[in-house]
Amino acid sequence: MPADEFSLIARYFSALGAGPAVELGVGDDCAILALQAGERLATSVDTVVEDVHFPADSLPEDVAYRAVAAAASDLAAMGARPLGMTLALTLPAADELWLHSFSQGLAAAASAFSLPLVGGDTTRGPLTITVQVLGALPPGLALTRGGAQPGDGLYVSGTLGDAAAGLAVLQGRYRPGLDAAEYLEQRFFRPTPRLALGATLLNTATAAIDLSDGLLADAGHIAAASGVQLHIDAQALPLSSALQAHPDRAQALAWALAGGDDYELCFCLPAAVQPPAGCSRIGQVTAGEGVVCPGFEPLAPGYNHF
Repeated sequence: MPADEFSLIARYFSALGAGPAVELGVGDDCAILALQAGERLATSVDTVVEDVHFPADSLPEDVAYRAVAAAASDLAAMGARPLGMTLALTLPAADELWLHSFSQGLAAAASAFSLPLVGGDTTRGPLTITVQVLGALPPGLALTRGGAQPGDGLYVSGTLGDAAAGLAVLQGRYRPGLDAAEYLEQRFFRPTPRLALGATLLNTATAAIDLSDGLLADAGHIAAASGVQLHIDAQALPLSSALQAHPDRAQALAWALAGGDDYELCFCLPAAVQPPAGCSRIGQVTAGEGVVCPGFEPLAPGYNHF
């Protein structure tokens, strides 16, 4: 007899709900999370769809991990402390082997990002995963896209373009050596939301955003919200050794500028403030509007669903 919705939830997801902020998790009509005195709730939701956000032959554990990491990156961009997450899972069929693997990836992400699973829903339909994340912010503090000032430096964390190159590997459009291919694919499937960095930037950054749709597009959101112009030096972009090995540097830089899915942080700091370790200065904030990147303006600005 096929498993019903409630037995699937009990078997694969109910054990993932323990966390210091969780007073009541999976199994009731609502979850109950505890905030510390004076804290405010931060929440965001992301949906990923098969053959839109990930290839149809992706491993279920990678699909789960990536979905949670992408959602958690929004908490990082605000400087929020993770509290928990909910999951809405739409499945074409109750494939228990797939669900077992999916739950393993979900458990790994929940542990890595301190995001216990506190609720959700399952239904039948095309494979779609929606993750809502809940976080806490201290009184009076939050990273936002507005607030950048002329004279600020523009920075990014980590390296850029790896996820777009990894997708090109998965789709057979780029064939690097075995080690580089494995690294780039992992950067696509297993991004690292910069939660600790976001918390560190709460007291220093004037604006921040996570890089999901591509640097040019996401930097444009900071420029618009702050009413400034961002100047990006493409030659200053931090590239991994795997991406630097690409025979066409222009293609590598195009992935770094417009590829998306890196889930690094892009942020602005006043001139007198030193950036945290692992971050690179890629430009500056000036008066004006939009994003300027000499030599790369013709690039598509980033991913857009419509």
